[in-house]
Amino acid sequence: MFFRSLQNIGSAAIKQKRYIQSSSTLFSEERENPVWRTIRILAEDLQFRKRKYPVTQEDYDLVVSREFPRHVDIVIIGGGAIGTSIAYWIKKFTNYDGVSLIVLDKDPTGKKCTTAISMGAMKQQYSLPENVEMACFGAEFLRHFKKEFGAEAEINLNPAGYLQLASEEGAQSLIDSLKLQSEFDTRSVPLSPEEIKQKFPYIDVSDIAVGSLSAEKQGWFNAWEVLTHLRKKAAKIGAQFYTAEAVDFVAEKRSDIVIEGMPPGSYQTVNNLNVKLMNETKIRTVQFSHCIIAAGHESVNIAKTLGIGVAPGMLSVPLPIEKRKRFVYSFTSASHTPGVNSPMIEDFTGLSIRREGFGGMFLVGAAPHPDVAPPSDSEEDKTAFFNDVILPRLSARIPSFKDAKLTGSWSGDYEFNYYDGNGIMGAHPYYMNIHFATGFSDQGIQQAPAVGRGVAELILDGGFQTIDLTRLGFNRFIVEKPMFQVKVS
Repeated sequence: MFFRSLQNIGSAAIKQKRYIQSSSTLFSEERENPVWRTIRILAEDLQFRKRKYPVTQEDYDLVVSREFPRHVDIVIIGGGAIGTSIAYWIKKFTNYDGVSLIVLDKDPTGKKCTTAISMGAMKQQYSLPENVEMACFGAEFLRHFKKEFGAEAEINLNPAGYLQLASEEGAQSLIDSLKLQSEFDTRSVPLSPEEIKQKFPYIDVSDIAVGSLSAEKQGWFNAWEVLTHLRKKAAKIGAQFYTAEAVDFVAEKRSDIVIEGMPPGSYQTVNNLNVKLMNETKIRTVQFSHCIIAAGHESVNIAKTLGIGVAPGMLSVPLPIEKRKRFVYSFTSASHTPGVNSPMIEDFTGLSIRREGFGGMFLVGAAPHPDVAPPSDSEEDKTAFFNDVILPRLSARIPSFKDAKLTGSWSGDYEFNYYDGNGIMGAHPYYMNIHFATGFSDQGIQQAPAVGRGVAELILDGGFQTIDLTRLGFNRFIVEKPMFQVKVS
């Protein structure tokens, strides 16, 4: 009788109209009477326990809806490799209950993130010290992956090496980059066309001026498995993942704070984010101390909700991110060459080529030229792009691939920093509790361990403790100091 009465009262509580409490700030927040809230939760518990298992999607949505927090320490927008890595490192550096952290992502499958179209390149052939250091740390992280994530965490790491090819136009850039890389003991060595032909006779070297080969701590891995295990571990140690969309931020005027270049009394802080959970129409508000925007190419739209790139003054400088498309194809070749000891190849024509397994399967990836409208995601258009654009370049570099038989294709979008081609991380100079971690293009999965650790250091320690990534901050756009990552041509 008591439980039946409690359920009846609870049903009324669930239907009870909640009071709206006005605020002197720029928003009104929904408040629930704590007594009614207690009765409602007890009633929902009883209703939930009466249901027969297995748990349905309705049950899951109910639990998620009830458990979504009103207050957290950290919100991460974006659950791809970068956002998940940040969650992992923050929880690793604290403890399960030490810092409350949620990760929001609209796509629960992860199939729309950049990782889904990544070929899993593991390389250190970069022209900037920050990128080389991040890549070196990423390689070490991947080499010891099972030690941290368990023996079952198979990521198919293949340290077969990485071969970068340059034309006459890009030869000097490659040589200059090698000098920098040697300072970090990457073991990359230059190769003449003759040396390339001797080591890899299947490669046409007629238009190659120089190559760079590294056979240590370079090769490739299964990017999707890395993301999967990162997410599982982050959740296990306390990160909470929600399928949800970040709608916009709630601003509050602060007349007590004065910012140089801004009229007195005009400064606004943001500590509240409006969120829409999957399968819900209502908007929820979560209060936070820090928010990290790691949403790939969608980061620019989220930044605009903060006025970044659209408001005057310091906020007039936009987040220089644009969406670009990339295609990856699997194919077979009757010749079965390159062989099992062949490195991953980065060709100056824009192709990335590697073996997939040991059964004569290969992968090739490329992005259309940014000045040309990319093909659609239809199978017809993807096949046409392979036959008309990819295959001619592929067979020119490796003639034995002239008989390549297409077996599969993937396409997706990635973010690109059109300002200087480099990643963006750190706090925004106006909103010091809003951080960015985006713009890492298709190399985000390898750089994710270092980026995640770096953002965790910024928030928890107040500055970088391992790799100094200060130059990757947003300030470089304001003071106009680009740091170009050279693309070898």
